[in-house]
Amino acid sequence: MKKTKVLIIDDSALVRRLLTDVFETDPSIEVVGVAPDPLIAIRKIRDLGPDVLTLDIEMPKMDGLTFLSRLMRVNPMPVVMFSSLTQRGADATMKALSLGAIDFVTKPKIRLSESIEDLKLDLVSKVKAASTAKIRKAVSPPDLMVPPKLDADAIIKAERSSPAREGTKVLVIGSSTGGTVAIEQILNKLPADAPPTLIVQHMPPVFTNSFAKRVNDLSAMTVLEAQDNDELREGVALIAPGGKHMLVNRGPRGYYVRVKDGPPVNRHIPSVDVLFRSAANTLGPNAIGVILTGMGDDGARGMKEMRESGAFTIAQDEESCVVFGMPKVAVEMGGVCRVLPLSAIAGFILNRQE
Repeated sequence: MKKTKVLIIDDSALVRRLLTDVFETDPSIEVVGVAPDPLIAIRKIRDLGPDVLTLDIEMPKMDGLTFLSRLMRVNPMPVVMFSSLTQRGADATMKALSLGAIDFVTKPKIRLSESIEDLKLDLVSKVKAASTAKIRKAVSPPDLMVPPKLDADAIIKAERSSPAREGTKVLVIGSSTGGTVAIEQILNKLPADAPPTLIVQHMPPVFTNSFAKRVNDLSAMTVLEAQDNDELREGVALIAPGGKHMLVNRGPRGYYVRVKDGPPVNRHIPSVDVLFRSAANTLGPNAIGVILTGMGDDGARGMKEMRESGAFTIAQDEESCVVFGMPKVAVEMGGVCRVLPLSAIAGFILNRQE
């Protein structure tokens, strides 16, 4: 069996030892080296030929983002970020994902041993997924930019408070590994009066708020981290907050979301299956479901339920996925009406509104 070769890049000797110990528990992973800073890492990449890097953000001599940006221009390869669970760490991680990192793992707080089992599951699964992921050069910022939201039409639409009318379509999206960039690319192509949109992206607390702010700056839509009882409005995308499940309900004034605590579903909170099942129960044929790149099967069962309730369902195709896991299972379960490349999904959704 060919092992996945990993190079650990982190300025903390304790973290380097911890990650080495974690990876050594899995016989399919081999730690071929460690590096305390990016300059040493450059030489070790050349000499050791790793399949995957784990990369800290704050390091001496060269920060992780600068190193990642240069790496992806010269020698693109799978990178999993090891990020602090802070607002600063979340903002930097969003930047890293936009630069081409495959995924990220959050550092346990204070006593590393307390979270070792969860860390082990997270690290090992994400490094394995990264080793098979498709690597693409990051899209340059000018390609992602849209006209600034300073025109009157955008301002008025962003302030509208009327709920979605009965029969109005609602866009429901679920994603995981590689999903942040995929969601950006879809929302960047949707206009300011796009259908109400609900999104679950597998992320911990703090990171979802940072992600929502980033996509809001790039999109003509208004993109927000969801709060309990938020109404669904045209031109507004709501992202489920990390550590909470998001469901869609219908009340006297129209559709709204519930944001609630609960156990992880498919090992995830928020879970795509939870959102999709609520969409099947509440929206029926008024929903358009989209399942994007990601490892595992979260969302596949819920998408099948959505299709059975009359919703139109779309899966991202294998070629454009970073990891063709969640969409693959959804297709195999019979929950998908149409398989499309990422570049075609936004246009297809808009055409179905006409």
